[in-house]
Amino acid sequence: MRILLIEDSEMIIKGLGYALSENGYELHIKSTIKEAELFLNKNRVDLIILDVLLPDGDGFSFFQNNINKENIPTIFLTAKDEEEDIVNGLMMGAEDYITKPFSTKELLARISKILLRHQNTNKIKVKNITFDIEKMVVYRDLQPIEFTSLELKLLHLLFLNIGKVVSRNTILDSIWQWTGNEVDDHTITVYLKRIREKLGNNNIIITVKGIGYRID
Repeated sequence: MRILLIEDSEMIIKGLGYALSENGYELHIKSTIKEAELFLNKNRVDLIILDVLLPDGDGFSFFQNNINKENIPTIFLTAKDEEEDIVNGLMMGAEDYITKPFSTKELLARISKILLRHQNTNKIKVKNITFDIEKMVVYRDLQPIEFTSLELKLLHLLFLNIGKVVSRNTILDSIWQWTGNEVDDHTITVYLKRIREKLGNNNIIITVKGIGYRID
């Protein structure tokens, strides 16, 4: 998946550049509207992360005049968090809006959801397991599987990052965000054991020793 980051902050470019590359995205970086316009005239990307305040203009106008007509999913990235700006960006047709400072993990999660949605893939099938992302229902051989809320969220996290390793630290952070409770590595092991038992003997969840888990 190709992502265009239009941003002039070296700190953000460095941080996001590393995170996106590590997660398997092909990243292109432009620091001005002029550079971005020239790039988009000759190249196609799957998603754009667009800073609202750039050296040679504002991202809102650039989105409205250049990006929106190309139907490229766009996330506005800015220090401005006024409600009017957020509504303005979303009403223009942007997919999402995130304010600085932001969590890289949160941004990565939003990117995964947007790309998944635009691939028109509401259902992901791996072996005999099907995850209906829209309905948040999991099926084994067309029969629904009963999960607890937390088990379902953990499985959803793995499916949203299909083909990528989800680290144990990411899972720990996610559980804390969902429940407000701090858990340890043993708790993750217990949850994954329960999820695997409910999925059956299909081995779709792969353990990457010392790092985390992955669904291919």
